[in-house]
Parts: sequence; C-alpha cells; structure tokens
Amino acid sequence: MSKRIGIYPGTFDPATNGHLDIIHRGAALVDRLIVGVAVNPGKGPLFTLDERVALVQREVAALPLSEAARIEVMPFESLLMQFAEKVGAKIILRGLRAVSDFEYEFQMAGMNKRLGPEVETVFLMASESQQFISSRFVKEVARLGGDISHFVSPRTAAAVRAKLAGQPIDAETPTIPTLAPRAPL
Repeated sequence: MSKRIGIYPGTFDPATNGHLDIIHRGAALVDRLIVGVAVNPGKGPLFTLDERVALVQREVAALPLSEAARIEVMPFESLLMQFAEKVGAKIILRGLRAVSDFEYEFQMAGMNKRLGPEVETVFLMASESQQFISSRFVKEVARLGGDISHFVSPRTAAAVRAKLAGQPIDAETPTIPTLAPRAPL
C-alpha cells in the first residue's frame, strides 16, 4: 500500500501556534507530512528562507518522536503542484482561521486542482484558541514591543526578538530522530 504524503505549505514567517496546531493535527491524517516553506518574496519576510526552515525544524523536533519522525520540513520556490509532484504528495493541507480565509483558499484550491487533478486539498479549521493568530500580527505586535508569547513558542519568540534587535538568531538545525528510514524523494 502506498503511503499518504501530504504537504502543509506556507511562508511561516514566523511559525505561529496556529501553524503548529495544523502541523500536529495534519500529521495525524497522513503517513508523512512535508511542511513546505515557501520563498514568497512578495510578503517581505522578516526571516530568510534558511532561517524559516530551521525555525520550523526546531518546532517539529519539539514534538513527540512518533509524530516528529513522520514530518519533514523542506523549502520550495516552485509552483505548489510542481512541489507536490516532486515529493509524491497527493494531499495539500490548508488551515482556515475565518470565513475571510475561505474565499482565497477556495480559489487557490480550484487553481491547484486544474494544475494537479490527482492532488486533493484538505481544509482544517483552526482551533478556536488559534483563530485570530497570524504571522503578520505577530510581527506587528513584536515590532511595537508587545508580548508575543501567547502566539508563538518560546523558541520562536526569542528568534523574533533577536531578529528585530538586529542580533543573530539561534536557528541551528536540530537533528530529528527517525523511527524508520525515509524513502528518497
């Protein structure tokens, strides 16, 4: 039987508790979850692509081993459907916070279906406690000196504070133990 591979794509600048909730819940729906960190220069990211990948990897490494071993964090700069084909994914996971997210996500899912008819988009509603969190708001609150500890992990909060202060961030890529060897892409 083939493994169900899913992608949870995003910019993750930074990864919020809402993102981590979708990663955790999404991992339960697939055999292997790839968190695809998108380049997306149009959003004017605070963190570089390499920093964002490393920060998400740190968050995944903090999950229970049985979960973390099935999650891989990868950067991508192609169309999502090209990335899905490259990694063999048949499921795209998307989080919805509010009705306002739905219209954009609905259009994106329709376009992706045209580009990759064999790939399904699965929407997960944000948990009630996470519905109002967005990376944009987290950065804005942090820039204005507010407390972001309720919206991101302590690791990410420290990285945001360091980045805004012009200091190097500690985004060392962790080693995530695996339960079984992963098949090559």
